[in-house]
Amino acid sequence: MRIGTARLDGRTTTVVDRGEGWHASDTAVLDILTGSEPVISTSGEPAEGSIDFVLPYRPPTIHGIGLNFRDTVTDMGWETPKAPFLFPKLSSSACGPNDDIVVDPRLTTRVDWEAELGVIIGRPAKNVPVAMALSHVAGYVAANDISARDLQANDGQWVRGKGLDTFCPLGPWILTSDELDDPQSVGIRTWVNGDLMQDGSTASMIFSVAELISYCSRFFTLAPGDIILTGTPAGCGDFRTPAIALRPGDLVEIEVDNLGRQHSQVVAPSLTPARHNLASG
Repeated sequence: MRIGTARLDGRTTTVVDRGEGWHASDTAVLDILTGSEPVISTSGEPAEGSIDFVLPYRPPTIHGIGLNFRDTVTDMGWETPKAPFLFPKLSSSACGPNDDIVVDPRLTTRVDWEAELGVIIGRPAKNVPVAMALSHVAGYVAANDISARDLQANDGQWVRGKGLDTFCPLGPWILTSDELDDPQSVGIRTWVNGDLMQDGSTASMIFSVAELISYCSRFFTLAPGDIILTGTPAGCGDFRTPAIALRPGDLVEIEVDNLGRQHSQVVAPSLTPARHNLASG
């Protein structure tokens, strides 16, 4: 099943697709992810191309994983980590798949893209063995872990560099875990202004999705609705020669197999339209 949140007929509502087209639902996205049966509110079937997807829901906690693709570690010139590299990604950074990415040059001039597979927790996970970890997954979502590399470097930790408003586009939809047989064979791609920048697969992960869930759950309880961002393949802008940074006017598109495609315009703060709404979700 696919689950999302969309603007339909002038209102924001949950939408679900069980394989027979999208339908509006009166059931909240997070309730569906934690086991509630979606209540269909209309028999209508809006055309997929006409659905205006917004932020699926606002995750309570976003757990970032860095340095988790072998080719990315090579790009950066760092050593392969012996354990997952964890960092916080603020919930307030989450925005929709078609929302603008706001880049304020007074704050950062080295803004980068990171297309990723996001893993959504469906039931509490604490001290979960690797063999049982995927049973705690409710679904998967495309994510762009936008990063201010200069803030990361200046701070020595990544809260500011990863946590600015609009720095975590999510969606367009969530695919429930029963629809994805193997999270370690998922393609991930990024285009900037139409040029392909990233083209990788979760098969290149250093630590698998199951290993990441198990590792995180050793240190803190993963709660329903939490999202784990599982790392990004090679092709980020800051590690290129010469380096590339996102600027107002750029168009960033990411695509994760079976999870849809995002379209994010990069804008300066003064150009931010009313469309982006931090209270949504």
